[in-house]
Amino acid sequence: MRIGITILLAAGLAAVILAQQNVQPARSSGEPQFTSDNQLIAPTDYREWIFLSSGLGMTYGPLSAAPGDNPPLFDNVFVSPAAYRAFLSAGKWPEKTMFVLETRRAASKGSINNGGHYQSDREGFQAEVKDSSRFPGNGWAFFALGKGPTGKMIPRTGSCYGCHPQKGAVDNTFVQFYPTLLPVAKEKGTLTAAYVKATAEGN
Repeated sequence: MRIGITILLAAGLAAVILAQQNVQPARSSGEPQFTSDNQLIAPTDYREWIFLSSGLGMTYGPLSAAPGDNPPLFDNVFVSPAAYRAFLSAGKWPEKTMFVLETRRAASKGSINNGGHYQSDREGFQAEVKDSSRFPGNGWAFFALGKGPTGKMIPRTGSCYGCHPQKGAVDNTFVQFYPTLLPVAKEKGTLTAAYVKATAEGN
């Protein structure tokens, strides 16, 4: 009984703290939620979402590995389950889609490992959200997340706002790097004209 009371008290305290910060926990549905000052509430369960792909040392985004002798970084991409199911059906992303890009350090020495790299501490944390009612233009926005409960929108001058719509295979996103979704986009005919042209030209 004491354990149950302790758990209830802890949950109540957490709810009070979040309410004081004007922050509510992100729903498990994966729909983006915002504070009154338009900061994105960081989803706490994103690692239970659909895992799309992982890259090592890729250099197309703002979280790419720094030059020099530093080991490459892993980037892991997750998308909300409802958005994933919608994409499988239609080949495009619905409103309220949210992606999480988690970047982790690469380690090579540890435990029984004698070669290659494995993932270590988290280095970066970003989100991409589709909400046409909130974001003018193509409806997409990017957010820098960290260790806090919320994250601010990345300014429109950020490189992601120019790269994604120009290079993304489907609707502002790099579906070309998601091996389970690229065939779906091809079947549904939702690949962007720019991507189809670049692929035909070998770029």
